[in-house]
Amino acid sequence: MLKMSLYFFTASFVALGVATLFYLWYTWRGNREVGRLASLFAWMGSIMIGLSLLLRSIVSGRGPFSNMYEYSTAFAFGIALSYVVVEWRYKQRAMGFFVLPWVLLILASVVWLGFASAEVIEPLVPALQNNLLLTLHVSVAIVAYGIFGVSFGAAIMYLFQASPKPRSWMPTATTLDEISYRSVMIGFPFFALMIALGAYWADTAWGRYWGWDPKETASLVTWLIYAAYLHARNLRGWRGRPSAILLIVGFAATLFTYFGVNLLLPGLHSYAGV
Repeated sequence: MLKMSLYFFTASFVALGVATLFYLWYTWRGNREVGRLASLFAWMGSIMIGLSLLLRSIVSGRGPFSNMYEYSTAFAFGIALSYVVVEWRYKQRAMGFFVLPWVLLILASVVWLGFASAEVIEPLVPALQNNLLLTLHVSVAIVAYGIFGVSFGAAIMYLFQASPKPRSWMPTATTLDEISYRSVMIGFPFFALMIALGAYWADTAWGRYWGWDPKETASLVTWLIYAAYLHARNLRGWRGRPSAILLIVGFAATLFTYFGVNLLLPGLHSYAGV
């Protein structure tokens, strides 16, 4: 069953790669049949990543969230699933070419960082031996990260679309602004819940709720960036290019919180080896 999980992982990478190429073709030619194929492969890829995680969870008897391979696969799943849901809701296929490449990049990083951790399931380190909190904490993080990934893609498109010569094949700037805002409105509470669950877990594992560990600090900074975005938009009416830039900075902080802290900075969260 573990090998089947790896097969689904590989198949998801291929399916999402094909979907990205179809999205590129769709944005270039505007062919509806090609757009439908792109959406089909995007859904297939998303489902396959989910099946890969599900099978690994069955084999391990816990949530598949113990190392960088599992975290990264779940991160990619969160973005891919969030994207296909947003595409279904807004019927904006052009976003696929701006979102799915990031999913492919994350999946590729799994292989680059070391695929060996995918081929064996090791026991959890002591700090992670709380299956309920592990599953809850990381699951809400994946939801938040995934939705923030969609808002990031929409923000990049907004910067292109808000130019003096908007692209006819892109969603309108108003639609992109709405997608970005609604995505953050959904992802922000999940991110806050992730921090709260992490604090509770830290007290259980290490005897304190907060210790300014690099991961904790980076998460707080990321949360403050998105809080500033919501505050500026709702209370100050701050929209358009500044808001889009702030969302791009927010997702850059999200990526640093995930990859940078885990791989570069020593701390209590450095147990998540590749």
